[in-house]
Amino acid sequence: MKEEEICNCCGRVLRTTRSGKTVTEDALHICKEWGYFSEKDLQIHHIILCEECYDAWIKQFKVPVKIEKKQEVLC
Repeated sequence: MKEEEICNCCGRVLRTTRSGKTVTEDALHICKEWGYFSEKDLQIHHIILCEECYDAWIKQFKVPVKIEKKQEVLC
């Protein structure tokens, strides 16, 4: 069984199928390996943000997020 995915910002459990094996909503997954020029050297941080929290977060940015449209989806 897949481990629950929980938004790090609001704490909400992301929707899954009835069996709980498949997450049925998209979210932002960030994995950051910190390097020598940080105070977090050799740490790896994992973050999940639901779409609502992502939208609220990027509204705070001084420089807007660059958004592109995909022309096709390959299976």
